Amino acid sequence: MSTNVLVVDDSAVVRAMIIKTLRMAGVDLGEVFEAGNGREGIETLQDKWVDLVFADLNMPEVNGEEMIDRMRANPVWADLPVVVISTEGSQTRIDRLRQKGAKFIHKPFSPEQIRDVVTPMIGAAL
Repeated sequence: MSTNVLVVDDSAVVRAMIIKTLRMAGVDLGEVFEAGNGREGIETLQDKWVDLVFADLNMPEVNGEEMIDRMRANPVWADLPVVVISTEGSQTRIDRLRQKGAKFIHKPFSPEQIRDVVTPMIGAAL
């Protein structure tokens, strides 16, 4: 079964790298949506069916952590799987994100890291 993915990052290059890495990791992608910040990400969630969200932390307008907070406050998206991909180094912040149910991957990342994190989240054998 294919997975609809939302990739939220203020860098179009990073969004493209994440999407390419998902394909390299063998994820059966359905529709792929992109957003340049958390506000656009929330707007996409309101209009599209998404199975998995990838988000950066440091973005303009609404950052990744604020977007996750908004998602968790909405019953429709409260359990939506989120993977944060960031250069963030603060263990305190990473722990806080994990308490909100998000998985964390440091940039730079490999297809294997993506595969290992995503596989249990989408329940597919990659």
